[in-house]
This record gives sequence, structure tokens and C-alpha cells, in this order.
Amino acid sequence: MMWDSRVLALLLAVLCGLRETSAQCVASEPYRSFDGSCNNLQNPTWGSTNTKFNRLIPARYNDGISSPRLAQDGSELPNPRLLSVEVFGEGQQNSPQFTLANMQFGQIVAHDMALTRGVRDPVTCCANGRLQPNPGARCFAIRVAEDDPVFSERNIECLNMIRTTTTCDLAPTNCTQAEQINSVTSFLDLSLVYGNTVAENTQLRTLSNGLLKVETRGGNDWPPRHPNASTTCTLRTPVESCYLTGDGRANQSPHLALLQIAFVREHNRIARILRTRFTAWNDEKLFQEARRINIAQYQHIVYNEYLPNLLGLSYMRSVGLNYATPGFVNDYGVQVNPSVLNEHTTAAFRFFHSAIQGTLKLYEQSKQLYKQVDINDHTNNPTILEETTDRYADLLRGMTTQPMGLHDDSLDPATKHFLFRFNNRFGTDLKSIDIQRARDHGLPGYNDFVQYCFNTRANTWADYNNALVPEAIELLSIYYRSVNDVDLAVGLAFEKKIDGTETGIVMRCILNEQFSRTRRGDRFFYENGQSVVGLTLGQLAEIRKANMARILCDTTTNVQEMQRFAFLLPSNTNPITPCPSLPTPTLTV
Repeated sequence: MMWDSRVLALLLAVLCGLRETSAQCVASEPYRSFDGSCNNLQNPTWGSTNTKFNRLIPARYNDGISSPRLAQDGSELPNPRLLSVEVFGEGQQNSPQFTLANMQFGQIVAHDMALTRGVRDPVTCCANGRLQPNPGARCFAIRVAEDDPVFSERNIECLNMIRTTTTCDLAPTNCTQAEQINSVTSFLDLSLVYGNTVAENTQLRTLSNGLLKVETRGGNDWPPRHPNASTTCTLRTPVESCYLTGDGRANQSPHLALLQIAFVREHNRIARILRTRFTAWNDEKLFQEARRINIAQYQHIVYNEYLPNLLGLSYMRSVGLNYATPGFVNDYGVQVNPSVLNEHTTAAFRFFHSAIQGTLKLYEQSKQLYKQVDINDHTNNPTILEETTDRYADLLRGMTTQPMGLHDDSLDPATKHFLFRFNNRFGTDLKSIDIQRARDHGLPGYNDFVQYCFNTRANTWADYNNALVPEAIELLSIYYRSVNDVDLAVGLAFEKKIDGTETGIVMRCILNEQFSRTRRGDRFFYENGQSVVGLTLGQLAEIRKANMARILCDTTTNVQEMQRFAFLLPSNTNPITPCPSLPTPTLTV
């Protein structure tokens, strides 16, 4: 059978996981699609699933196509594990300002915006710490030195890692440069709750009264059990918890699962309120309106509670990321591509990894600490949330009371040496993975982003004095032969913090670029006031009352009080207050 050339082109696009063909868009459709298509009516694939990540700077591969970057002199870049051990610190450093919820919400945002393809493919480079023979071209294992302070004691010679699937993997013929593919939508659309396709969404819905599926146990609603629990989660017994949500990573840690569950419960809470007010609405109308409100509240929290903690509110307002205006902002730009930047997802927005705490604390209603657990004992197994009737609430109180780690060059030993350890004798190293993944994706060095952001670059190590902390410069010069060799994932960690922020100059440059595109490139963004798809002025005023603390209160039994700003530690200026006194949108306007 002869294939028509147009059919072949479409088939190739499907095989490549790319969506370059035009979608049939309906401008009058009031709700965003699940796969992100048709958000931009002129460029329907922008920001949609299975499209290439965007870039601020062209990829830097050694061969110009796909092989990882080398040092400027042609030698190998420093070993990632060596850098992790000898350059990065370790320990449990507590933030004096932010709760663990602040860090955990960052992971929610990261998962909502990006998921690289192929990192979970069944390719084994290392088995039991041993490099396998003929591992294949996608193997990108991290070598471990014989004198490694932790892994050598366990006779580990490598850490398993495979290269992300790229356009060259899927269509190798005449591939000129490898680009990684985003499997989820780039928008802040709670795709981790609702799924990224109609099929995914359908299996999450009751298709009645606008509700998402839940299972009631112990007086609480839980996402349905994952149909492939044994292959999705690391379970000790078949009856342990493994949740089905819009994102397969939901079960990765107890706090991550907790926040995912909170937004599932919030959707159903909203849908029930709408049903009592709008009795004529059918299931689809109730579902879509509840989804719209849930997403709008979430977007408001991202730009008004979360990002100001990182970037500084005054800076955000100076660059148009946050507005002190009572009405619509109307900053949507049809020429703004919202697709996630590779530099953002692969380097800059991994900054919160240093803030992960290896020990999770549980608090009683009286705010007394009564239990703590090792995060790696609950990897891909959120069963702890249902161990007792109050365990979810106890973990929530811990998440909003326990300080997160510092945003710095130090990692908790639980993530530096034992990440994803569960019923195994060893884990892996998160910092090593971050450095290696950035090389896998062809990210240029830190100096290239200094050039991009400020139109200047370091020519000597002393030139980094304005950007990096003083002690880092001498240390980095020991391991990197040139100022141009410093990995982006390394340089960002050693930046001086700008006063009043949690970011350095290049970090803030990249995050500003990404979150500017994320809001200005989203036709459905809650503050845009676009005709047909936008909120009314009354609805907008109510959405602006949304806050994370009230959502956590409203979706958790046995939690009666919380501080107004859940991402900030309780204090005299952020006191614990009864949940009903916290502001909340009126959903019947």
C-alpha cells in the first residue's frame, strides 16, 4: 500500500511526539483544552503536550547535534558526583522564613509545567551499582569514584541515568539537533489534577455533578487507586496506597501527594457549591466551571503568594509579573510563546532541591511535634497519609510548621546520598542527577547566561565576583579549567542572593523570562479578561481572595487553624488563626 505524503508527514509527527500540524480551533470555546492546544488561536500547538521545549540560548552539544557538552579545551567536564561531594555542602539547614509547604508547592508548579519524555524508560545503565555491558546510546550513567565517602562503602561504581528522549531519537534520519519534548502542557492549568488528554481526564471523572472520582475511607476523600499500582508505586503489600491523578509522579513523596489531593478535593468542594446555586447546569458545565475556578485560584496563589517569596514583590511589579490593580490586566500577547524553557525546567527551577528536608515532622492539633519520618522510607508510597484518621492532618500541620531547607549550595544527606532509597541498600544523588541532566539537554554554561541576561561575560574568575559568593570562585576554579565551563546547574547554586529575594541575578533573569511567558502567553490566564474565556470583574475580585492556607483548611478534616500565609513560618506578623477567619472567594457570584 502506498502512503500519501500528507499521511506520512502526520505519522512522522506522531512518532516524534511533536504536534506541528494545525489544530481546528473554535474561538468561541470558553474552556481551555486538556492538552493545551488552541490556547493560542494563531499558533494552536504553542504550550500543548508533546511539543519541544523552548530555549533562551541554542543548545550546546559537542557534535552540534546531541552529544553532551565538553570543556572548552575539549576535555571532559568535571564528574557530577565529584562536584556534588567536594563542591556542594550537606546538612539540614533550616530557612528562617519559609515553611516546607513553600518548597513543596514549587514541586507542584514544576510538575504542572513540565515532564520530560523517556526518563522512566526500562533502560538500565547500572544494576546494583554496576555498569552494565553494552548499555546503549541512551545510557548516561554517572561514574562513582573508588574513594567516594558514601557509595564506595556499598561497592557502588555508578549511578543509573538514561538520556531524555529527543527528536533525534524518534526521527534520527537527517536530525540536525536534538530537542527534548515536554509530555505535559506548559500552562499553569493543574494538569496534574485534570490530566493532559481527554482520555486521561475521563478516567478521573465521575461524569456526574461535575465531580472528580474519589474513594471515601476514614471519613476522607482520596483519589482512586491506581490501576497499575504495583508498577507505579513501590509497595510492600498490595493494599498500600497508590493514587491515580492527572500526573504519574503524584505518589513520589507524602507531601507531594498531599498537595495533589488538596486540589482534587478543592475541585469537588467547588463543584458541590456550584451545584446548589446553579441547579440547571449539567455535569459538563459544573465540571468545567469548577475546573476554571480551581485553576484561577491556583494561578493567583502562584503569582501572589509563591513567586513573591522567590523574586520579591517589588521586582515582580516592576517587570509586570504582579499588578496592584483592581481590574483586569489584559497583558495577553498573541506573539508570546508560553512553552516551557529548557533552561528553566532543567536547571533554574530545580533550585528548590536544596530546600528539601530529609525528615518530615508530624504535629498534633496542639502544634506539638510527636513523630518524624525519613522521606526516603516513603518514596513512591504515600500510605502514611492513611495510616490513621488524623495522619493526613498531622503531616499537613508539619508541612506548614516545619522550616524548609535553605536555597543554597547545600543539600540534605537524604537527597545527596540516599534519594529514592526504599527497601534498598542505597539510593542516588539528586545534585549529581541535576548536573548530568543539564548536560544531557545541551544547556550552555553559566557564563553564556550571564551574557544573555546582561550582555557581558566573565573573562577571568575574578569577573564572577559580582555574581557568585566569594568562597565559590576559588573552589570552582579548582574543578573547572575555564570560566566558560561552569555548568548552569552549578553556577546558579552559588549566586549571591539579591536583597529581599531567594534568587541570584541569572536565576531571577531565567525565572522572570519563564513566568512572564507563562502568564502573557496564556489566553485563559485568570487576570487577562479575554472575551468569552475570561472571568467577570466580580469573579476576578473573588478569586483574588484565594490563598493556600484556606484551601488547605477547606480540604482537610481535623485542621481548625493555620497561619494566613501557609508558605511563611508562623510568627507575630503571621499568627495562627481559626480557619473560618481566613479569606476565601465567594463562589456564587
